[in-house]
Amino acid sequence: MEITKVRVHKVEREGSRMKGYATVTLDDCFVVRNIRIIEGTDKLFIAMPSRKIGEDKYEDIAHPINAETRAMFEEKIIEEYNNPTVEENEAE
Repeated sequence: MEITKVRVHKVEREGSRMKGYATVTLDDCFVVRNIRIIEGTDKLFIAMPSRKIGEDKYEDIAHPINAETRAMFEEKIIEEYNNPTVEENEAE
């Protein structure tokens, strides 16, 4: 499996640790949207798309099965986030 495309949409929301969303294309044939880019205490990390399944509980819709795949996603997404050509979008 290869990540063939990453698109990042930066957002700036006052008081929010969320810094943007990513869309990842795998092998030019499968897309995962709404991967959140979050500012942690010492670095950026990603949160996979999820849905609410109870009052206070969320469940990932799609997620990596192992640490190597998660690291691959995180590396490519953060790399694109840090790309100076990616523009910031206004919070809606």
